[in-house]
Amino acid sequence: MSARSLGAPPLRGGVRRLRVGVRRLREDDAGAVAGWEALPFGFLVFIVGALVAANAWAVVDAKMAVTAAAREGARAFVEAGDAASARPAAVAAAGAALAAHGREPAGEVEVAGSFTRCATVTVTVGHTVPAIALPWVGGFGAGVTTRASHAEVVDPLRSGVEGEAGSGGEVICDGR
Repeated sequence: MSARSLGAPPLRGGVRRLRVGVRRLREDDAGAVAGWEALPFGFLVFIVGALVAANAWAVVDAKMAVTAAAREGARAFVEAGDAASARPAAVAAAGAALAAHGREPAGEVEVAGSFTRCATVTVTVGHTVPAIALPWVGGFGAGVTTRASHAEVVDPLRSGVEGEAGSGGEVICDGR
């Protein structure tokens, strides 16, 4: 079907002008906008965005690692055999948990509390994530320190722990 059979008015030289215009566009680059310069810039923006996303994930991963380390440190403290081995056990357990998550086991570990019946023990673990971490190169910058704390209560019915049990085997911990 042609345009004429559909009732369209005849084109006088219009098709020829269109063909000449298309041919000129194919042969001539007049009016073309440069675009090759934008490709390296776009690639650079992509790389910077990927680094920012990877660093954000590294901070989240470090937060999960220090949370697990604080929890394990507090558990090791309250389950220790005696007061002398409680702190070293907490620090060792926190370091082992950090190492299990692929972090430096020499993170900051603070233990607050005493190994007495009904005492609340808090273990705080910190780990610094570099500002920019590059594979095979390492990290640069001061970084971000992530911290987590976990508290546990020394078992009131446990034997071998300092403190008095109540009469009749009852233990009252601060009114609880």
